[in-house]
Amino acid sequence: MAKDEEIAFETALLTRAAAIEALLRRLLDLRALSGEIARPERLMAAMRHGVLNGGKRLRPFLVMESAALFSADGEAASRVAAALECVHCYSLIHDDLPAMDNDDLRRGQPTVHRAFDDATAILAGDALLTLAFDILADEATVLPAERRAALVLALARAAGIGGMVGGQMLDLDAGRTPPDEAGIIRLQAMKTGALIRFACEAGAIVAGAPPEDRERLAEFGSAIGLAFQLADDLLDLTADAHQMGKATGKDAAAGKATLVALHGADWARKQLNGLVGQAHALLDPYGERAALLKEAATFVATRNS
Repeated sequence: MAKDEEIAFETALLTRAAAIEALLRRLLDLRALSGEIARPERLMAAMRHGVLNGGKRLRPFLVMESAALFSADGEAASRVAAALECVHCYSLIHDDLPAMDNDDLRRGQPTVHRAFDDATAILAGDALLTLAFDILADEATVLPAERRAALVLALARAAGIGGMVGGQMLDLDAGRTPPDEAGIIRLQAMKTGALIRFACEAGAIVAGAPPEDRERLAEFGSAIGLAFQLADDLLDLTADAHQMGKATGKDAAAGKATLVALHGADWARKQLNGLVGQAHALLDPYGERAALLKEAATFVATRNS
């Protein structure tokens, strides 16, 4: 990134992250909502531990900036961004469990099952997933009903059987039967890419943009989703635990099939450059309005944590 563009992106990322963090704090308040009986304190504490622990909030940023392309990055887009972050954080809580990746650290802090216990971590993840759809369906997300329904459907598809959860299953299967290159790409497009694709498409849905804009933003999300996972696999090989805020080197130690393991680090870096170019080209029709999203694509591919 050029220096001025880098500063503008980093400032916008921090600003969006702070706004989403504040909204998440309100959404994770102890006060029960209409239709709820009570919010158990220990459950809420575990949910807050898994959500309000820093992080770049990249997925919410993508929702907000995609909506900004169509001048729609208001309160409704913020709530959609917060809903997506609830799904993302639920997935991290469950990923860290002993039955899955068995990690002790997340963003430099004890994982939820370490800070509380396994059962509480499972329930915290379950509650965050459910809360995400509560946020989208709630009339407080001030959008026409058909747009809220479209967001619910798109997020369910991205997070569920044919998206993130299905990708997690393929990842577990890969430990027994390593996939070929096409299998790795499919796994990563589901496990990591699906929520990033949704983040970019969601802005167009919020805005009620035409189908061609929705598809273009979804394609942009697919490109940077693949770049995100490729960069992650590269970092797992080259970064240390302090830099990443979590354990590294686990993929290589487990003999896990990744594109980096298959083709090497130099190949991965070339692929990342190509994916950034593809992502930028998809946004060219939007001109300067897409500058921050273009910088986000560059950031995804070049980040060091």
